[in-house]
Amino acid sequence: MKFGTIVFPGSNCDRDMAMVTSQLLNQPTRMIWHQDTDLSDIDVVILPGGFSYGDYLRCGAIARFSPIMNSVLEHAKQGKFVLGICNGFQVLTEVGLLPGALARNRDLHFICDRVPLRVERTDVSWTQGYGKRDIITLPLAHGEGRYYADEDTLKALENNGQVLFRYCSAMGEIDDASNPNGSLNNIAGIINKQGNILGMMPHPERASDPVLGETDGMKIFEGLLALTAMG
Repeated sequence: MKFGTIVFPGSNCDRDMAMVTSQLLNQPTRMIWHQDTDLSDIDVVILPGGFSYGDYLRCGAIARFSPIMNSVLEHAKQGKFVLGICNGFQVLTEVGLLPGALARNRDLHFICDRVPLRVERTDVSWTQGYGKRDIITLPLAHGEGRYYADEDTLKALENNGQVLFRYCSAMGEIDDASNPNGSLNNIAGIINKQGNILGMMPHPERASDPVLGETDGMKIFEGLLALTAMG
């Protein structure tokens, strides 16, 4: 399975992501500059965290116009996998591949912390390595990570089972106290209806290396590799 990590001006988690896929997973990995357009050899496109174009207009709002994004849209249309982490999630909402938006955190502060998440589904590729309602811990670092959508969109997300991860307490409770940024419905990560696109604010690549003592994020990537093994 070949991974491609998109590099925008201002990306700062692209090398972290490439290290996970190339060194920990031992999978072919290509760094793809945002002005390139060829994704023909890529199975999984990753939009990494960071501050694409400095977030000068709005997070992800300029990156959506990069030449590579037309290719990402076509890649997704073909049913291939796309993963957006933090700023990458913001880009996916800006370009319309995922519904909703990421707004300023509830308390208007940048948050850098480790938070518990509850896994809501395990019958999709991204989370098949977890148990349903597993509590995992992942780092997050963002100033605009509050998931927002209108009432009809939220209802559709819930009815379609598109919420994969929610912020929760260490015991798995979903409440305001366990919601670090004020995201509606405590949403931390969602998929599209087809399930091939995942956007999430926490950073699984920062919790994948045993050297760091945190590996809860690795199962997201291993779930994809399991498809190759089954194929």
